[in-house]
Amino acid sequence: MNAPIGVIDSGVGGLTVAKEIMKRLPNETIYYIGDTARCPYGPRTRQEVRNFTWQMAKALEKMNIKMLVIACNTATAVALESLQRNMPFPVLGVINAGARAAVKKTKRHEVVVLATEGTIRSGAYEEALLSLNTSTHIIPLACPTFVPLVESGEYKGEFANKLIAEGLEPLNNEQFDTVILGCTHYPILQKHIEAVVGENVFVLSSAEETAKDVQEMLAYNGTLADPDAVPAHRFYATGSVPIFRSIAENWLEQGTLNIKRITLK
Repeated sequence: MNAPIGVIDSGVGGLTVAKEIMKRLPNETIYYIGDTARCPYGPRTRQEVRNFTWQMAKALEKMNIKMLVIACNTATAVALESLQRNMPFPVLGVINAGARAAVKKTKRHEVVVLATEGTIRSGAYEEALLSLNTSTHIIPLACPTFVPLVESGEYKGEFANKLIAEGLEPLNNEQFDTVILGCTHYPILQKHIEAVVGENVFVLSSAEETAKDVQEMLAYNGTLADPDAVPAHRFYATGSVPIFRSIAENWLEQGTLNIKRITLK
């Protein structure tokens, strides 16, 4: 019951999911791997993404996790089903959670999906959204500059405002009332994105809905942590630990974190 929950991402973006899990399940321990050395995943081939995702999953399997959350939309799109079939613990992704949240929120059934090139190419969000409501009009938009912006740590200033406004220019003549942040890096840019799309558009991430899924799955399996359990989170990065630390400690607001470098193979 007190075994850790594994969370994997192409970099720091999955921290948005980890933060919601910590908030909803404060007694759970999280072991997080961010593949910062090989981020972004969006431009990579499906086989590369699948291989990298499996490497992270296998590394966490050796740490005796009780559940795995793929907190990366690109990785969810290409590796979720194979991991669910082959891992000895439950595996959850973020795409279905984001689609459910959007269908609940949209009033006009006009939904923008902002995501990496890989997630957009996969059509996974279109499939998930249309499975919930066949009348949904979906506007997919790849934003390849957003993940490097977050990973660099330069996401707060005027440069970020300019880059995000340019990335969202294709939406200027579109009609929509809901935006899915279809990459877990993007909630770190949420205020910038909201400023561009306007106050009448609801901008959502899959993080909160994913945390609900985690809670429900653990409760169903009877594997929620003890109410008095004290979490001992661990974070691993395949690239620069100082950059990862700066972003993680700022975003999670948990004080000094236990962060180490990890080599995947």
